[in-house]
Amino acid sequence: MYWQRINYYGFEKKRYEDCKDLIKATNYKHLLIINSWLFLLSAVSALFCLLNKLSFSESSLSVYSSFAIISLFFEVALIFLKKICTRNSILLAHLSILLSMMFGIYSSLSSPALVAALYLVIMVVASVTYLDTMVRITVLLIFYNSVFLFTSFEYKTPTIAMTDVYNSIAILILSLTLHFTFQNSKMNQLYSLQKNIQFQHDFEIRSSFDTLTNLLDVTRFFTIADQMIKEFKNNGEIMAIAILDLDKFKEINENLGHQMGDKAIQTAANIIADKLNISMLEKWSFAERAVNEKLSIAGRLSGAEYILLIRGHKDIDGVKKLLQEILDALNEVNMGELHGIKGCFGASAVKTDDKDTDTVYKRAEEALFHSKEAGENCITIN
Repeated sequence: MYWQRINYYGFEKKRYEDCKDLIKATNYKHLLIINSWLFLLSAVSALFCLLNKLSFSESSLSVYSSFAIISLFFEVALIFLKKICTRNSILLAHLSILLSMMFGIYSSLSSPALVAALYLVIMVVASVTYLDTMVRITVLLIFYNSVFLFTSFEYKTPTIAMTDVYNSIAILILSLTLHFTFQNSKMNQLYSLQKNIQFQHDFEIRSSFDTLTNLLDVTRFFTIADQMIKEFKNNGEIMAIAILDLDKFKEINENLGHQMGDKAIQTAANIIADKLNISMLEKWSFAERAVNEKLSIAGRLSGAEYILLIRGHKDIDGVKKLLQEILDALNEVNMGELHGIKGCFGASAVKTDDKDTDTVYKRAEEALFHSKEAGENCITIN
């Protein structure tokens, strides 16, 4: 457990996994910055080679130009393929480190008479920039350092190579220390941010559902229904809004008590959810699933009134049959002294020129009025 916490910068693996999306987003932002820096560095180095300035020779022009072109294409891909790159930003971060380290090692080889400086700077920058795991970063930095030292002994004088050994080991230790320290601090920030996001998300979910029935809150219902209606196309499917009002609910409260009244409201909600095949097991994804998968939805208007948006039927007769099944199930309820729940439905099909839920709702409300006038267990479709 202790070593696992070191690997995840002082956090447990679960907390690290909880912040994975934020880690990817953070790495993506840093990718844009570091890759831009590498492009400018490569382009300036290529320009110095062309002008034969400082210690840059014209023979290195093609290599530095290649680094500039690769980093430019990398930057374009990061900008125009943002979603894909963000999703794979940890992998791309390692690609960025590899490209930067290769650039640093080559810059050292292009001036064999000088002690390496740019490579050491790149190692420090890479260590404080990207978030991955402590073990992976440690292994990779040791590997790159080994390649760097091999090339130093292969192409530089022993004196300069030994200086590179001393400098690279000292900078490697510093880089790993900075990496853990910086990423521990960053993980603290990301974890706090993740908790705030989760709190807001949980609050939004709780406020989207009626606490007594678990059906959608009326505001959330209309929001989802509006989106569905705007996207509705009459291609062999009918969409309808239906309002259910439980009959003589006041008498249930007065004669059997408010506790039985609450149970009646909950039971009616459960029957509606069952008949519409509504699953509330994953509340956080319900709204998105309802829109994308064209599901029926239901909400509680107020008191003993419910509102339904019905999908998946080819004609209005299918909708009427479903509403009748709900009424039949309500009539069969037996709970203590409560024998059967009565109700009336008013419904209206969505038309292609309906722009929002309000228009359809008004027609369904008028239909409900006619049902209430006709008596118990009536269904009117307007």
